Amino acid sequence: MTAPRCHLPSSASVVVIGGGVIGLSTAHALARAGVHDVVLLDRDALGSGSTCRAAGGVRAQFSDPVNVALGARSLETFRDFPARFGQEIDLHQVGYLFLLSTPEALAAFEANVALQNALGVPSRLIGVEEARRLSPLVSPEGLLAAAYSPTDGHCTPESVVLGYASAARRAGATLLPHCAATGVDVRDGRVTGVRTDAGTIRTDTVVCAAGAWSAEIGSWAGVDLPVTPLRRQILVTEPVPGLDPRTPFTIDFETSFYFHREGEGLLLGMSDPEEIPGFGLSRSDAWLPRLGAAIERRAPALAEVGIAGGWAGLYEMTPDHNALIGRADTVEGFLYATGFSGHGFLMGPAVGEVVRDLYLGEEPFVDVSGLSAARFAGADARPELNIV
Repeated sequence: MTAPRCHLPSSASVVVIGGGVIGLSTAHALARAGVHDVVLLDRDALGSGSTCRAAGGVRAQFSDPVNVALGARSLETFRDFPARFGQEIDLHQVGYLFLLSTPEALAAFEANVALQNALGVPSRLIGVEEARRLSPLVSPEGLLAAAYSPTDGHCTPESVVLGYASAARRAGATLLPHCAATGVDVRDGRVTGVRTDAGTIRTDTVVCAAGAWSAEIGSWAGVDLPVTPLRRQILVTEPVPGLDPRTPFTIDFETSFYFHREGEGLLLGMSDPEEIPGFGLSRSDAWLPRLGAAIERRAPALAEVGIAGGWAGLYEMTPDHNALIGRADTVEGFLYATGFSGHGFLMGPAVGEVVRDLYLGEEPFVDVSGLSAARFAGADARPELNIV
């Protein structure tokens, strides 16, 4: 079936490309700040890219101070989301628990926790027995310690999308799902319009919030956005007998195997080092033996639990696993917020505020100049350690 043709405005102050949480948060923040004629485009349904395929984790436990700030600011919004947006998001602040099994990881997380504490995040290092009390499914084999922050947790991405979309429309933004951007017009080094499959919108500002598809958007304007799509798969188990409802989002840092409560069962996943970059979203079994080995070692009771379903989504990877946020140096009017390498959903609320301020020429609550895409032209990469 063909989606109905969108009613396209002839002009806009800002065109946001991408209808996930980053784009929607940005459109909402701009419209609420009084920016008129904000238009958001998405080629499919809102949130249908990476956002609604995310695991839903929200946290401030990072190794980069900017990421800590973005995560902590977003946690405040997620906590207050029903009051701010009139939308329940099923937030469970059960904490994130990073399980550490090597001296190198332990030393790195000691430094991380010190940084997080200095920025107001209540994370702490805990012993193996306390980690097991928090997450009873965990086997202590080979563990040295764990890092835990009680204010982290998880929520429902689809509900966040609905809340932001409704609020953005109330604030005056025009949201156009099923209306694909097909090009960016640039004249004399300035953005002049955005082409779509329904016509052209005249504008002097575009925000690329297209996630895994951002490299192509950037290329339309001659802006290099080094974003690579990488499939990640998620499984949901059948009900787990005796599952503690306060089970934290638990991550075996060495293998990246993770799980959190999902209804009466668990949502679980793990990165696959053999995954080949690309846009494929079909599910495969090639990663299951590696996942099974991680489960047998770290949460052996789960080996007896059946799988009820699952899905695949795309991470938007950058070379240093850190986001790209800023204004293009070479094209006036081209802003971007992308490349979050798995952290876009959880940073979405804060990033919308930051992009709003960049557009308005105001100073954001955190200095994101180090996340400029131009950092890859020199020696300014800033790797993020806490990748899941």
